Amino acid sequence: MEPFTKIKSIVTPLDKVNVDTDQIIPKQFLKLIQKTGFGQYLFYDWRYEKDGTPRKDFVLNESRYKDSKILLTRNNFGCGSSREHAAWALLDFGFRAIISTSFADIFYNNCFKNGILAIKVSEETLQKLFENTSEIEIDLEKQIISNDGTITSFEIEPHWKKILLEGLDDIAVTLQYNDEISKYENKQRNSKIRVS
Repeated sequence: MEPFTKIKSIVTPLDKVNVDTDQIIPKQFLKLIQKTGFGQYLFYDWRYEKDGTPRKDFVLNESRYKDSKILLTRNNFGCGSSREHAAWALLDFGFRAIISTSFADIFYNNCFKNGILAIKVSEETLQKLFENTSEIEIDLEKQIISNDGTITSFEIEPHWKKILLEGLDDIAVTLQYNDEISKYENKQRNSKIRVS
């Protein structure tokens, strides 16, 4: 997983509440067996007409947001089913950070496990960000958002901060305890030998 330290990007404003994971990545696209390739289906039903042509009125189809790495959205983002594919689709599309006032719990955890920083801010801060979606900088080490001269701090659990800063997925976290695991396995193996 790619470490997350600091990013600077224009913000993509998705002005919707209660965005569920079936809208983030519709169920018909869950057939892929790897974590990549889902970005093309992100918000598919909102991004495309029934004939497959891009909808001109959907924010992700606006050229100015093409290289955006930060998604700004309203309350309760990622609700609905617990599919991890939602985080995979957002990351594959290019988003490394999502800012909202609240996230569904499972989705929130899935973001961190897949290298996406999910930031919770107050309604007031969120509204200010929606009013000025110019380029902002997020500094994870300092836990601050810098926007047009305004600096806003945010909270993050130390465990998730470490995961992102060091670029650790679940396997990498487990491998940090490789010595302890080996000692335990050897102890178990030796105790079975003595018993027999």
